[in-house]
Amino acid sequence: MTFDIDHQIAVFRRGAAELLVESELRAKLARGRPLNIKEGFDPTRPDLHLGHTVQFNKLRQLQDLGHHIVFLVGDFTTLIGDPTGRNVTRPALSAEEVGVNAKTYTDQAFLILDRDKTEVAFNSKWLAALGSDGMIRLAAKYTVARMLEREDFAKRYAAEQPIAIHEFLYPLAQGYDSVALKSDVELGGTDQKFNLLVGRELQRHYGQEPQTILTLPLLEGLDGVNKMSKSLDNYIGITEAPASMYGKLMSISDPLMWRYYELLSFRPETDIAALRRECDAGRNPREAKAMLAHEIVARFHSQAQADAAQAEFDARFRQGALPENMPEVTLHANGEAMPIAQLARQSGIVDSTSEALRLIAQRGLKVDGDVVADKGLAIAPGATVVVQAGKRRFVRVTLR
Repeated sequence: MTFDIDHQIAVFRRGAAELLVESELRAKLARGRPLNIKEGFDPTRPDLHLGHTVQFNKLRQLQDLGHHIVFLVGDFTTLIGDPTGRNVTRPALSAEEVGVNAKTYTDQAFLILDRDKTEVAFNSKWLAALGSDGMIRLAAKYTVARMLEREDFAKRYAAEQPIAIHEFLYPLAQGYDSVALKSDVELGGTDQKFNLLVGRELQRHYGQEPQTILTLPLLEGLDGVNKMSKSLDNYIGITEAPASMYGKLMSISDPLMWRYYELLSFRPETDIAALRRECDAGRNPREAKAMLAHEIVARFHSQAQADAAQAEFDARFRQGALPENMPEVTLHANGEAMPIAQLARQSGIVDSTSEALRLIAQRGLKVDGDVVADKGLAIAPGATVVVQAGKRRFVRVTLR
């Protein structure tokens, strides 16, 4: 290990929500050996989005410090179904679905992680081997009272909503992963804190030094409100076409841009802070947003493709396609998506929703240069879009 402890702690803490316990981590680092750092991912869906990469980015940063990274595929725990944040029992996937998703997860993870320096493990290796008697002995190490301290379980219990017995096994199984891998550090989203703490407790039961836990924020989606999710259609997939990825990143609100810089950018924090001061002093934040969009596209595609996506975007929205000085309007929708016809009326670009609907039917209404073909189109809160009515009317609308 060639990095001093203070530098390593700073890397651990960058963009993190909570580090428990820093004094324990310092003691582990003082031994001068690479730490065994793991994070588990349940392959519940086949594709990854930028929200998932918050954890991958941190793993890569720690990998670059020389630590041993274990990318744990929860092929066994996925069959149980993670109850985190659920108010109903999560339906389990079939083994075949899990296998297909796991292959995609690992392939896409190596767009960020160093394949040659990453251990890929599957928790079915030790959890399936426990058998029914081993699972019973594992269950004996935790109480129902402790399980009901978990917020989502507590809420469902208080509301008299069903909690299946197998759901209690999920935190235990995830915690046992830490025992099997003898992990020094485990990463997870803020919604995983309870499960990570179970891992510490089980390691004590099995005579191991408890792991340090590092929780990371959940990235907001394009709406700037909800967690990035495919089901909410507020996501940016890491395998999306470069132009689509670039355009989506350019559509986020200015405040959300700094959140993305914090959690997604590899730029030094000092550079980001300086850039933010420049924007506060009058620099156009669209320039900062373009720098972020270019960085992200280059990471998942290539420098050349990022250059091309930027050039295409500039050609559409800057080089004569749009007026230099168009009206800018901020609308408030209380965190809800707004139908395009209503947004056009409230922005003042048309006099009525009926005029907006007539323009849509005539293919005369555009959003960010694209003809609106669906009158049911709704703009997500947090987005900034350019609305064009006819050939000469433009307005830049930010929806709050």
